[in-house]
Amino acid sequence: MENIKVAVLGATGAVGQKFIALLQHHPYFQVHELVASTRSADKPYREAANWIQKTPIPESVAELRVKSTDEPLESVVLFSGLDSAIAGEVEQRYAEAGHVVISNAKNHRMDPSVPLVIPEINADHLALIDRQPHSGALVTNPNCSTIFLAMTLAPLQRAFGVQAVQVSTLQAISGAGYPGLSATDIIGNVIPHIRGEEEKLETETLKILGAFDGERVVPATMQIGAQCTRVPVIDGHTETLSVKLDSRPDLETVREVLESYTGFPQEVSLPSAPRQPLWVFDAPDRPQPARDLEIEGGMATLIGRLRPCPVFDVRMVVLGHNTIRGAAGAAILNAEALVAWGYLSGGRFTRAAADEHRQPVVAGA
Repeated sequence: MENIKVAVLGATGAVGQKFIALLQHHPYFQVHELVASTRSADKPYREAANWIQKTPIPESVAELRVKSTDEPLESVVLFSGLDSAIAGEVEQRYAEAGHVVISNAKNHRMDPSVPLVIPEINADHLALIDRQPHSGALVTNPNCSTIFLAMTLAPLQRAFGVQAVQVSTLQAISGAGYPGLSATDIIGNVIPHIRGEEEKLETETLKILGAFDGERVVPATMQIGAQCTRVPVIDGHTETLSVKLDSRPDLETVREVLESYTGFPQEVSLPSAPRQPLWVFDAPDRPQPARDLEIEGGMATLIGRLRPCPVFDVRMVVLGHNTIRGAAGAAILNAEALVAWGYLSGGRFTRAAADEHRQPVVAGA
């Protein structure tokens, strides 16, 4: 397949760096431009970035000149790792200029015409693009913790119906960006508040699990209560869930529903898609961030301690890689889904005609 030129917005930050690392050797996308603040503009990327990834800076981008957000771009697709303080206006401007912006920022997630997508769950919500007013497009992926919650609830909702959820998170320090928290704040400590996180879990999940009626997304009606904490773990967000279902299945049936769940990315074999989206562990002390996080390249949602709940119906522990599946990897998978749905073809963005019923095609065909 012809490589599609892409740019990374916020390229020097932690999420931007993860985009660059994951896009190296990608079969669809070629990193063509890097964008950062005026402080980094005009420098070679090697000098501008304080590289913190586990692999070296790819030679293909090391000498690229960093551009500022005021400069025009040639790339069709823009992966945004911008800070939310500036992401809203910048992403909107680039979409109006005809670019396809795949954003990790919170700013446009709840806009009625912007799809908030986890392709295993709601790839059909991409059709909201055809109702956007600009010549380009805006697509968002959810908050990192929301992804693992929604991935777990989606098969339960479809099989049994979900009435209510209580979720508590233990979120890794990498979720705070780099350099993030000071050592004196987090070492040997738990911080019982992360600004805005509980609201994201309680609202974004309902949009993702909602139904697209051809014009808009009708949110799911389940009740979600969230409590979010920051813990001294480098990578990996853990969540404890108690779920009230419409029916009362036995635990083995619940396990089978979770473990057998697949979606659109698996059906069309998208390059970044986990072969098995949900892994269920038998050992009572798994999953663990230090031991299980890299399963499926960090793109799987990991579930353990599946057991009855004396208050609701079923409870469990959920784990996911917050900087891969919870951030850059999620956005890249969304871009791959756009290719499969025909929005990105021949290196160009094509919007569906008003009377066209968009149908997905097999990726890589």
